[in-house]
Amino acid sequence: MYSPFLHVFPPAGARTHEVCGSGAYGFAFALAARLGGQMLWVREAWGAVQLNPSGFSDFIDPATLTICDTKDQKDVLAVTEEALRSNAVALVVITLSQPIGLTEGRRLQLAARDGKATGLAIIPEGMGSNAVESRWRCSPAFDVKDSTLQKWELIKNKSGTLGVWHVRWDTASRRLTVVSPAGE
Repeated sequence: MYSPFLHVFPPAGARTHEVCGSGAYGFAFALAARLGGQMLWVREAWGAVQLNPSGFSDFIDPATLTICDTKDQKDVLAVTEEALRSNAVALVVITLSQPIGLTEGRRLQLAARDGKATGLAIIPEGMGSNAVESRWRCSPAFDVKDSTLQKWELIKNKSGTLGVWHVRWDTASRRLTVVSPAGE
């Protein structure tokens, strides 16, 4: 059966993307599982969110994740650019607290292309860079019988199609399952 989801996830490699919403971290780890390899997570040290290996071990082996705490967003962008360009990691995830300009976004795109790595910025709702290839909004989808159901919306896509999918993480196979919305 044809599924347009297969053409948009995982997002294009050697490019940078954005994700927002309460399911953004799940999206990041599902992407890491899909891409395989080493993952770098770059964030400002003052951030309150801590990554707990027990929380993401259903997605990836915690040994494949390196966390880098930086002083400020300027350092986040500098470390991210170097990591994307290095060809040492498959995925670089960054958490942004402020918008980035077109120049910074374009620099990240060029670094991702040069290093053949994927970049993913976790951003607050309503924020985003015009330079990204795609932007996703991820949130839980209410289902009485399934507390793991997520709604993933592709809200920006320079390559074309936008869409909405209900997905569920299958822990046993470490992959996403696309689910028909309730009532369909």
